[in-house]
Amino acid sequence: MSQPSTPVVSSPFTPTPSASVERRRVLVFSVLAFGIAWAVGGVIALTGGLRDSPPLVAGLSLGTVLLATGYMFAPAAAHVLTRLMTGEGFADARAVLRPNLRSAPRSYLLAWVGPAALTLVGVGLYFAVFPSRFDPTLSTISSVLPADAPLSPTLVVGIQLVAALTVGPAINTVFAFGEEFGWRGYLLPKLLPLGPRIAVGLVGLVWGVWHWPVIAMGYNYGVGYPGAPWTGMLAMVVMTVSTGTFLAWVTLRAKSAWPAALGHGAVNAVGGIGLVVSRPAESLLLGPTVTGLVVVIPWGLLAGWLLLRPERLWGRAGVRDAR
Repeated sequence: MSQPSTPVVSSPFTPTPSASVERRRVLVFSVLAFGIAWAVGGVIALTGGLRDSPPLVAGLSLGTVLLATGYMFAPAAAHVLTRLMTGEGFADARAVLRPNLRSAPRSYLLAWVGPAALTLVGVGLYFAVFPSRFDPTLSTISSVLPADAPLSPTLVVGIQLVAALTVGPAINTVFAFGEEFGWRGYLLPKLLPLGPRIAVGLVGLVWGVWHWPVIAMGYNYGVGYPGAPWTGMLAMVVMTVSTGTFLAWVTLRAKSAWPAALGHGAVNAVGGIGLVVSRPAESLLLGPTVTGLVVVIPWGLLAGWLLLRPERLWGRAGVRDAR
């Protein structure tokens, strides 16, 4: 006598041709993700902004603490609250949180090393375009090291690079999860019925606009660049659509939000590495950080390659009939 088969639970990351966008839940999630984050941003602005925020604990300012907690975890909070408020339940959430490490090891490897490779190529491109910005003397590091420091500037840069490639992504994953459990863990699956191109692009666009209040306060780009803060806001959208496509790629391949959190953590770990070999400048609009329009070019090229044929987003073992 045959045994009853185990019911198969479909993944929220698997496109279903007959599915439709759950507009109400998308709206509730979006209002909560933006409302919570922008309210926290308002508190930061009213207490001195990111530059003049009062000190709080362990050398951290109030603005920094609020940004790393209330602002960055707003999408995760919105995910949970939306499920509670709309009666959706948490079955899909458990699927989103399932690591699937054994079935998708390549996705985790991509998430770990891909951001470093793409960003370092972008940094190299930036210094090729602006060679005068490259500083082989490492004066930025030298200026903050005491005269009797036991480590040379070169060794400090080497340690920073090794950390950014090893422990940095793992540590930053904890903080990046606050965003990825919302953007790639909830909004992306909800928009997939629109088609992968539109879904991935919309999530990247929303993610970028969500950053606008802190961009206006000098986050990522400072305040002294041409056209501030509007050009920084637009540059941030370019960056989030480009890097967000990569994060959607590892998410859909693994059918889990964890590779996106790891990849996002890796982006944060390596994103500023170009600063340590760059001469000081007021404008970061073009680089050498990952949010710069020149540094993000390799990310944009990869995003274009993926979106040109959307079935690539799921990998060889994934769904092939996306349109």
